[in-house]
Amino acid sequence: MNWSENDVAAKTAPVGEEDLVDPVTNPWGTTRNTGADLHTTRPERTYPEPEPLDEHGPARIVALCNQKGGVGKTTTTINLGAAIAECGRRVLLVDFDPQGALSVGLGRLDPRELDLTVYNLLMQRDVAVEDVLLKTDIEGLDLIPSNIDLSAAEVQLVGEVAREQMLGRALRPVIDDYDVVLIDCQPSLGLLTVNALTAADGVIVPLECEFFALRGVALLMDTIQKVQERLNEDLVIDGFLGTMYDPRTLHAREVLSTIIDGFGDKVYGTVINRTVRFPDATVAGEPITRFDSSSAGANAYRDLAKEVLARWPLSGHGA
Repeated sequence: MNWSENDVAAKTAPVGEEDLVDPVTNPWGTTRNTGADLHTTRPERTYPEPEPLDEHGPARIVALCNQKGGVGKTTTTINLGAAIAECGRRVLLVDFDPQGALSVGLGRLDPRELDLTVYNLLMQRDVAVEDVLLKTDIEGLDLIPSNIDLSAAEVQLVGEVAREQMLGRALRPVIDDYDVVLIDCQPSLGLLTVNALTAADGVIVPLECEFFALRGVALLMDTIQKVQERLNEDLVIDGFLGTMYDPRTLHAREVLSTIIDGFGDKVYGTVINRTVRFPDATVAGEPITRFDSSSAGANAYRDLAKEVLARWPLSGHGA
């Protein structure tokens, strides 16, 4: 599908107050998830507990991508990864952001003290993916860390042959060891993000339930389309995820309703509410599923994990 800025603007034009339904009277019925109390016109769906796997791999690679910062990419990568690991899947998280937020938020690592990161994996031929892998405290969850060195890769990769495929080649030796690989992309649409999209089978787009989060969607869709046409014809958009949702505000309800109107079934039924427990968990260096296992945020990501796994193809890829 060809996406222009006008197309996306039309799909995501804010609705007026007269178009909104009173959330107190709730004539639409409730959603199935525990992560939000939004009411939508979509039918209620429940997703089963994922079946145990007899064997692992090959992994489905998913890039979490949005050029706007602060929309919940890293939070979702950590907590979705941990929730999928709870389902008996082997999960590898790839920190592909020079800020190293994923590395800090999952284990309280100091990225400045790391000898080997994803930068070395990309740029040094004598560094194998096994040299960079770190085990986490979460069973079934591993990490490839990052730090500020990765910012240099964007410039250095320009002169490389097949520069858009460097990450995919680097990950290839461990694809059969995992069921899911989640790549936390930096907030830009530069060469690093193109590398992630070229390596990926699917894309999850976290969208903050706030008006400015919609403004850059057209450019993101255009980048994804170009990667599909020129580098990775098998790339698909797995879904759009509403994050930082506050059901008490009319603005958040408007924005989420607009996202659903624009992208339909591509929007996950699970919505992630705004809560102070997420930054608390980040400071503790733990996913929310361990830091506050019974919280609404933890249950929302468990719901999302079930929905994500149920939507994926049944043949391999962690389904």
